[in-house]
Amino acid sequence: MKEQYEIEFISFKDKLSSFIFRLVTNRQDTEDIVQETYLKAFEKLNTFRKQSSFKTWVFTIAMNTAKNHLEKQKRWQENAQDYGANLHSKSPEYWERFQHVFKSTPDQEYDIKEHISYCFNCINKTLPLKQQVCLLLKEVYHFKVDEIIQITNLTEGVVKHALADARKNMIRIFDGRCAFVNKNGVCHQCTELTGILNSKQNAYIKAQEVKMVQEGNSVDKEYLLDLRLELVKGINPLNSKNTLVTTYFLEHSEKWVIEGKLKKVLKKPSEK
Repeated sequence: MKEQYEIEFISFKDKLSSFIFRLVTNRQDTEDIVQETYLKAFEKLNTFRKQSSFKTWVFTIAMNTAKNHLEKQKRWQENAQDYGANLHSKSPEYWERFQHVFKSTPDQEYDIKEHISYCFNCINKTLPLKQQVCLLLKEVYHFKVDEIIQITNLTEGVVKHALADARKNMIRIFDGRCAFVNKNGVCHQCTELTGILNSKQNAYIKAQEVKMVQEGNSVDKEYLLDLRLELVKGINPLNSKNTLVTTYFLEHSEKWVIEGKLKKVLKKPSEK
């Protein structure tokens, strides 16, 4: 019996790991939480009553294991990406550090789809934790509402409200920031980074290959969010062409916000 469940655990381990990583945004923490989840699940296997799927039961253990870690994290600011971009554009030291990470990637080719997926993760991190978790479980990992209720220990009403509010907030933030949706949006990192890192290709042409970008002028903002979600579902942030780059961004974003703010405070009056 244990062997059967071990095989099943392995079958969804990648999805469990990517889900936890999208929440905690740190690879080592993710590995620790997933390993602890595995140990807890098989220590408590005799308590599994099959009132849900084994996968749902394990995700419940993982959420409880990650809870203390997540409660210590602050919600990200909606402009968190701007601080990182600003630091790297103005500091040779930061830019050299990033270039080293990029040159360590297997193909040394920056994938705009993965950057859009990374951007989705950043925006999701600006939501209240309940909304983050419910949105990912429902829209990316295909759990039903009754399964999300078990995993989160929230009521049906709270889960449904969290899902609706998460979608509404994601749409609002993307509509104001994303240059692919709002042509006056402040965030141009996708095309800028693609153009800088992939010098042999036209960043605009590469961007236009992505359906979400092609449909960017659509007035149906729900549809644009669904296109993003489809793209996110197909990318494992822990095992993709640009994993090293996106992990670098996600693991350091909070620190860059603090450093960026500190630099503003420490600027001399004559430098402002």
